[in-house]
Amino acid sequence: MRMFVAGEWTSGGTQEEVRNPYSGEVVDTVAVAGAADAQRALDSAAEGAQLQRLTTAYDRQEILHQAATLADQRVDQLARTISAESGKTLAEATAEASRAGAILRLSAYEGSQLYGESLPLDAHKGAGRSKLGFTLRQPCGVVVAITPFNFPLLLVLHKIAPALAAGNAVVLKPARTTPLTALLLAEILLDAGLAPRALSVLPGPGRELGDVLCADPRVRKISFTGSTEVGERITRIAGVKKLSLELGASCPVVVLPDADLELAAASVAVGGYANAGQVCISVQRVIVDRGVTADFLDALEENVARIRTGDPVDAQTTMGPLITQREADRVHAAIHQAAADGAKILRGGEREGTVVEPTIVAGVHPDSAFSQEELFGPAVAVTAADSIDEALELANTTRYGLGAGIFTRNVSHAIRFARDAEAGNVHVNWSPLWRADLMPYGGLKASGIGKEGPRAAVAEMTEVKTVVLHG
Repeated sequence: MRMFVAGEWTSGGTQEEVRNPYSGEVVDTVAVAGAADAQRALDSAAEGAQLQRLTTAYDRQEILHQAATLADQRVDQLARTISAESGKTLAEATAEASRAGAILRLSAYEGSQLYGESLPLDAHKGAGRSKLGFTLRQPCGVVVAITPFNFPLLLVLHKIAPALAAGNAVVLKPARTTPLTALLLAEILLDAGLAPRALSVLPGPGRELGDVLCADPRVRKISFTGSTEVGERITRIAGVKKLSLELGASCPVVVLPDADLELAAASVAVGGYANAGQVCISVQRVIVDRGVTADFLDALEENVARIRTGDPVDAQTTMGPLITQREADRVHAAIHQAAADGAKILRGGEREGTVVEPTIVAGVHPDSAFSQEELFGPAVAVTAADSIDEALELANTTRYGLGAGIFTRNVSHAIRFARDAEAGNVHVNWSPLWRADLMPYGGLKASGIGKEGPRAAVAEMTEVKTVVLHG
């Protein structure tokens, strides 16, 4: 498949294979961008930003509405591509593809609502009534979006749809393992009437392309989703730019003694193993009151036992593979290191190819790497606590702060957790693996800066100008 750079589809200098993570079969070949392609994309985006800025909000909205209609019509193609290149089950991929149209429409609306405000300048001593002040929102200009493999459509859309809606031009660097979905989305946007220079899509090596894109002074805004380590590197090389960084996580769920244990177990079984645990807001740690730990584990084992691994296109499969063999090996090793450190593997723990069994690990020490570091795989660590005070302390003990959940019938405990949990997204009586596309979404601490969600993202993709008229 060709890449789209500087207003044209091109095969580039080299091609590489995109392989199915489950079968290892070649899904397609894709052009590989290099530093020179990144420079061409930036040159084009600088021109595209001027075109976008002169395009009315009405016209931008119409283009995204047309793109939404096309996305709805192409759900099956998008879903099969997502499943083939990422290893998601076809059901999960279809659910992802089915949300594309809604995100485009919501972004289109928010991009048309760039309100300013009047300024009460007469409140300033000596200004009198002869001056009039107000603010305007305008697009940043050139936006760089760097996206991960785990949601190759939704996490791309959450960046580029608000950016385009607000009148920016975008250079997109999709994950190297999942570029095909991003290129299909580019086709949809171009078919809908987007100016060709408003978007470039650069498949290829993250370090080489990312350094060129992030360091360029013409780029005013960078939106990145990925590891904390890469996010820290971006902050060092970006210079003076607006940054949105959605980074790592080790999301906790607290289960108090008055919780509905069946609900908690069912929620953790979804939240810990969806997309083989390869979700930033996946449940990684469950902190359970010691008095109900045994009952909770029994209920969780029953739910996890119903998860079926296998070929993602098989309708009976409910959990697919990890994205690469290297990732499967890493997760498998982390599970067994936890056992070597004194924890107990209650269920799962084995690996076949890129498929790691859905795993429950009990008695995990809260200071262990298995609790402290992001796993990004299908395993849940269970730790006992003796009180809500201890549970809250353990929930906050990692460097991350993306999502957290609590199960309780006690309103006071729920309110306390909502206030004191160090996470950007807090859920009561559900796991953190839940996201409405319209809501503000982002983390605290090492989990990042800035917010996504179309309204929040449009604000992040624009800048405020103050205007004063002197009479």
